[in-house]
Amino acid sequence: MGRAGQPKDHSNGPERKCIATGEVRPQHGLIRFVIGPDGQIAPDIAEKVPGRGIWVSSDRSALEKAVNKGLFARAARQPVTVPDNLVGFVEDQLAARVVNLISLARKGGGAVSGYEKVKDWLSKEQATVLIQASDGSERGKSKLSTPHHGTFIGWLTAGELGRAFGRQTTIHAALGAGGLSQRVVDEAARLKGLRVFNGGPTRRKGS
Repeated sequence: MGRAGQPKDHSNGPERKCIATGEVRPQHGLIRFVIGPDGQIAPDIAEKVPGRGIWVSSDRSALEKAVNKGLFARAARQPVTVPDNLVGFVEDQLAARVVNLISLARKGGGAVSGYEKVKDWLSKEQATVLIQASDGSERGKSKLSTPHHGTFIGWLTAGELGRAFGRQTTIHAALGAGGLSQRVVDEAARLKGLRVFNGGPTRRKGS
């Protein structure tokens, strides 16, 4: 089954223009930045900070271009300070958000981990999202298939996925329908833009 899970259709939602690509895209696929009182650029992952936002596509190359070409200052029309390793910081923030949402789903009974539990949910068609650690054994991961019409997330590390379940590491997890599942899928899609290249993760083999 296909593993390139996509977030739900947001075609009727708000759109924003990326300062790096110039493209107008649905808001869910971009990252909002704000300027702090000290003139420093900061990501607003939750999109709750008041004031004017600056939007960049959730894509590593777009973010790197915005940083390297001074596009934040141009968009803000004022001098700004861009923190060192802003791209890595944004990635960490997005990963933490995904992990937190999975943890909340688990506490609400909407997520399970472990090969046997995930396999059971898949066999009973309880799972709508299959999550597998990017640094897990490919042989072991190949034994489980993405649910029909479901979504696959494969760019969290075993350490990150483990934190969502209160463990040191986790390789296999699944989410059920409803609840926080769609939010996990949407946020994971933003993280994928920063973390996955040419079909596979390129960073953070451990966490």
